Amino acid sequence: MSSLNGPRVRTVRRLGLNVYGLAKATKGMKKGAARSDKKLSNYGLQLLEKQRLRAYYGVPEVQLKKAFLKAKKSKDQTGHALIKLLETRLDAFVLRAGFAQSIRQARQMVVHGHILVDGKRVDKPAYQLQVGQKISLKEKSRSNEMFKENFQTVVGNSYPYIEKDVDKFEAVLSRLPEREEIPIEIEDVYVVEYYSH
Repeated sequence: MSSLNGPRVRTVRRLGLNVYGLAKATKGMKKGAARSDKKLSNYGLQLLEKQRLRAYYGVPEVQLKKAFLKAKKSKDQTGHALIKLLETRLDAFVLRAGFAQSIRQARQMVVHGHILVDGKRVDKPAYQLQVGQKISLKEKSRSNEMFKENFQTVVGNSYPYIEKDVDKFEAVLSRLPEREEIPIEIEDVYVVEYYSH
């Protein structure tokens, strides 16, 4: 699973978890088709959770391992620290704030220069946000109907660590998220075990 650009429905069915939030992905899921339906060894469980985490955030293996090594140095539990690091990447924040509908779209918006951090263009999806930083949609991009609709209609799906200003097309990382506030179903202990071999 080095590339995450394959058919997303197939990935969801294989992982046994709707990591992309696709409505149609779970419709055709057959019992026994997902890896999680099979009897897995401990290593198999670790690998599955690691792949699920990668799929949630769409991160390359190298970046995930780098994030893990950084999380290990944290005072927080390693698994929790890892997920917090992934959650405060620029692409993940763009998704959570409602600028994009999927992690792929969020990454594309960042790479194509539609997103500003504290008024400056940042085109690296892996850019690590700090508390208090303001993320906004570039002035020219605000006339794009899809971006506009995304941001203005995702108001209800708010997160306690994000402050949004719908009129200004801005969002601020007001504090670091708590693990229980991050909407992903992952047994992070298995991911930690996987990388600790």
